[in-house]
Amino acid sequence: MSIATRPETQSPAPHVADSHDLIRVHGARVNNLKDVSVELPKRRLTVFTGVSGSGKSSLVFGTIAAESQRLINETYSAFVQGFMPTLARPEVDVLDGLTTAIIVDQQRMGADPRSTVGTATDTNAMLRILFSRLGQPHVGSPNAFSFNVPTVRASGAITVERGASAGKAVKQTFTRTGGMCTRCEGRGRVTDIDLTQLYDDSKSIAEGAITVPGYKVDSFWTVKIFAESGFIDPDKPIHKFTKQELHDFLYKEPTKVKVDGINLTYEGLVPKVQKSFLSKDPDALQPHIRAFVDRAVTFASCPECGGTRLSEAARSSRIGGINIADACAMQISDLAEWVRGLDEPSVAPLLTALLQTLDSFVEIGLGYLSLERPAGTLSGGEAQRVKMIRHLGSSLTDTTYVFDEPTIGLHPHDIQRMNDLLLRLRDKGNTVLVVEHKPEAIAIADHVVDLGPGAGTAGGTVCYEGTVEGLRASGTITGRHLDDRATLKKTVRTSTGTLEIRGATANNLQDVDVDIPLGVLCVITGVAGSGKSSLVHGSIPAGAGVVSIDQSAIRGSRRSNPATYTGLLDPIRKAFAKTNGVKPALFSANSEGACPNCNGAGVIYTDLGIMASVATTCEECEGKRFEASVLEYHLGGRDISEVLAMSVTEAEEFFGAGEARTPAAHAILHRLADVGLGYLSLGQPLTTLSGGERQRLKLATHMAEKGGVYVLDEPTTGLHLADVEQLLGLLDRLVDSGKSVIVIEHHQAVMAHADWIIDLGPGAGHDGGRIVFEGTPTDLVATRSTLTGEHLAAYVGA
Repeated sequence: MSIATRPETQSPAPHVADSHDLIRVHGARVNNLKDVSVELPKRRLTVFTGVSGSGKSSLVFGTIAAESQRLINETYSAFVQGFMPTLARPEVDVLDGLTTAIIVDQQRMGADPRSTVGTATDTNAMLRILFSRLGQPHVGSPNAFSFNVPTVRASGAITVERGASAGKAVKQTFTRTGGMCTRCEGRGRVTDIDLTQLYDDSKSIAEGAITVPGYKVDSFWTVKIFAESGFIDPDKPIHKFTKQELHDFLYKEPTKVKVDGINLTYEGLVPKVQKSFLSKDPDALQPHIRAFVDRAVTFASCPECGGTRLSEAARSSRIGGINIADACAMQISDLAEWVRGLDEPSVAPLLTALLQTLDSFVEIGLGYLSLERPAGTLSGGEAQRVKMIRHLGSSLTDTTYVFDEPTIGLHPHDIQRMNDLLLRLRDKGNTVLVVEHKPEAIAIADHVVDLGPGAGTAGGTVCYEGTVEGLRASGTITGRHLDDRATLKKTVRTSTGTLEIRGATANNLQDVDVDIPLGVLCVITGVAGSGKSSLVHGSIPAGAGVVSIDQSAIRGSRRSNPATYTGLLDPIRKAFAKTNGVKPALFSANSEGACPNCNGAGVIYTDLGIMASVATTCEECEGKRFEASVLEYHLGGRDISEVLAMSVTEAEEFFGAGEARTPAAHAILHRLADVGLGYLSLGQPLTTLSGGERQRLKLATHMAEKGGVYVLDEPTTGLHLADVEQLLGLLDRLVDSGKSVIVIEHHQAVMAHADWIIDLGPGAGHDGGRIVFEGTPTDLVATRSTLTGEHLAAYVGA
């Protein structure tokens, strides 16, 4: 064919399947979102910014991720769906172009003592198989190395019926070898009761020797049963009891007795206390009972297994002199090197998978952990990074990864590593959605969605959508504060005393001696895993009067809200009762004033089995939660349901002056506004609060206390750049009011604002645990002797 007659080569027309390059959201109305519409590019990194409470999580988690998960769940059979969480469709008009969503959030891992870093990541399962194949002597299957599996032996007759024959009994014996330590039942710790806290041995039972809360001398059900059981002499001082009497008093097993003609069960004091107090969640106990439990119960490492949780047989099996307990106690970076040195072709695929997981730990900055570390002790940031591990080596592409502030708990030195991981996930062809506040993390975004302009009802709209450069020039709150830099203080406060820590060896601390100054703002910093929490939470002596305010979940149902948690509802109820001449209990949705139809919940839940439970607004009270007659009582022209619908800022103004003036309520509201929670509504369920909001709510409740030492664990978590300034003002006010504030923090603005810095390091795990700097921020910047010093100097432009 001549050149003249050859047809021109044309690029093929784009295939219709390649046209779905956007995730389109139109008319989203979840929580405070106001008909939000956005178009997010697929296979790109999109960062969502905005002040706390502006609606970021509602859009990313409550709308996009929730609908993706709901649609995936619907592909399973009805039988399987019955075992899965039921999800309702989010309130949104159009959701288009969704892909499978993998959510990596900050929810703390289960606090069950049996859950460890190894069990949560399946690394333990691989180690158990490894030891069952290579360990010498051979002690059994992988179950023989599991501290969650007890050894079971059973024998008896079984009858198998098949077809028309009746079948005959056959004797069977069953044995399963587990690795659980029999003494501590796989928990690694045992509880001992301090008997001196249970009774005063110089007194008799009749004189009130029992000092357990609720055990009064005239109490029929508790003390009288001891006095009249016939086992002990009620008028004899306990120190004169015979050996048998003391055993019956403290440890006697349940025995039927007759007291005053009534049949009762007598039981020793120790098992009685264990059942009534120690079997309950400590956080659910009343304060005076919790104080008693803290005094009376001591937790010690199990003497039989040495805290390893494993049976003697499991510990006897070794590979090259290392048993499975030793392997789990190693720092993960060291364990990876040990596994790398094992050359055994028969288990090569297992070693490859195990090494890949361990290397992922190191790569993500968690090489300082050990597999035996209880999962419940991980911080929110650490828990999120542990969840990331299973996705790092994944071959999946075209997946949507959703992250909630992945830089939480990371030193500036580690943020670059996290950024690289996010970009790597994107470069494999995945869509990465990140809720974030840190400028270093926002800077790598391909696309930015800024929500606001305010929080709560003042937010819920898209203020900006586009590139990072466009955000800087946009004039939004985020854009204006993106390049904010705090300056070093010219003068710092002088301490009024010191909190002495001597010979601290908790976790990775290496015999640390330090004096934490009091009466100033002291910041404890260092790379993740350097020993900051071990120093503050694990080493401050008991009785130092320290109030620790962290981000752990606040216990409470969906009936609990900021008004009930802070005690704000009490003065409000009393004010309503006094004005209207009725009982305060009428103004509680959990008491006499509750709507009888929905029991004060405001909604009626209908369980539809495999379908999502339907919550319909109660027709009787129209979601107001109170009986109609209660809503006829007013204070300052508002009924109780209208007051609970107010934001903190509105309520502060309402209770501050006029007919509704209530000083006790106003003081609590002022503290809530002070910690930056002015946008929360008084009746918002506690279950909807973020980690940062929970911490600030706890801080507001503790601010009423006089004096004391406050320990704050990363209070900038979840805070927008604009809110950090407000937090610094609050910390200053706390110190100026006579309180000592100790802050564990990575945010450079808080470091720059400190009066004193204690820097731990130089690395993580066994490479850390030492004090590498003590002094003022100015000295730290001047010397630049540590990683923190270098990053702080770069931040303040020194």
